[in-house]
Amino acid sequence: MTSSTLTFVAARSRAFGPTAALWHAVEVHRVLADLDGACELTVCGALARVTTERVWPAGGTDVCPTCAVLTR
Repeated sequence: MTSSTLTFVAARSRAFGPTAALWHAVEVHRVLADLDGACELTVCGALARVTTERVWPAGGTDVCPTCAVLTR
């Protein structure tokens, strides 16, 4: 029997023009120790830099609303 567990980590996007930097969710399919802080594709399709210092779901007002809905 195979079971899968979804693991999400937090990633921070860069501010671009009038767009604020947001926290996004990245679905991880490997060991967290393999994350090197590089940019990853987020749940909503943006590119953001992964951090292992912050957990998902990230609290606050600067969270991507699309990622928040898709990871429920």
